[in-house]
Amino acid sequence: MSNPSASAEARALYDFLWRLYGRKTLTGQQELGVARAGPRVELDYIKRVTGREPALLGLDYIEPRDNGAVNERATAWHRSGGIVTLCWHWGAPDIGTGYENSKKAFDLVAALRPGTAQSAALHRDLATIGDLLAVLRDRQVPVLWRPLHEFSGDWFWWGKHGPEAFKALWALMYDEFTHRRGLDNLIWVLGWAGQNVDPAWYPGREQVDVAGADIYVDDHGDLAPMFQAVKAIVGDTVPICLHENGPIPEPSLLGPQADWLWFMTWHTRWLMDPAQNDPARLKAYYASERCPWE
Repeated sequence: MSNPSASAEARALYDFLWRLYGRKTLTGQQELGVARAGPRVELDYIKRVTGREPALLGLDYIEPRDNGAVNERATAWHRSGGIVTLCWHWGAPDIGTGYENSKKAFDLVAALRPGTAQSAALHRDLATIGDLLAVLRDRQVPVLWRPLHEFSGDWFWWGKHGPEAFKALWALMYDEFTHRRGLDNLIWVLGWAGQNVDPAWYPGREQVDVAGADIYVDDHGDLAPMFQAVKAIVGDTVPICLHENGPIPEPSLLGPQADWLWFMTWHTRWLMDPAQNDPARLKAYYASERCPWE
């Protein structure tokens, strides 16, 4: 792992992922949110259609009112034997929280200069999320931590200032959480926007444990070109995941050209709309030999 002080639980999970990589693909599902829809909306649907549950549960630090419940969901999922992955739709620090605010402008270049108002706001938010992650650390919950996702696109503020500013922000967060806060339960997942898998954005192996990309398409193809683009950057140094998806890639198509370690279907309509993932397909995919999970 990138962090030599990683917890025993994080190391055990990372070892497990490496043992599967290149042979199997873990199922994953993002939840909409506890306060907005109540827990288990997506999971109950999957259970009803497939008779199974996903390996990975995707959660999001997006609304402050939700975040305590997110930690409870993460804790319960881990204790039931599942794997937790967390993202953060980080609202522009000088504007406020929420998905729409994560797409608004924020002067990241100024925020990277100590002493600025933007820097103070950025560090305030890091402290808040660090406190939440510390709760999971103290509960011995390992987390596939997926911050600053789709960074090589231009829709979130952390991607609007180019690769150098992004890499500086990634390094700042990594240092703050790993070295200053001792959040040794984190496995760091880097996620490109699939339209722009560019090596200029790569922070380096010393700050990354899993790499991936995402793109929302209209078919169940293997997304091999995107997989190969990521592999051209990271090689065999880290596993590669499909960190978000709409239609699930057909498991029988996966292999060396597209050895996704996991997929994680986005919430609500991306799971439950038959035009995205029809029930028969969903049942077959969850039962496939490629996706070993009960």
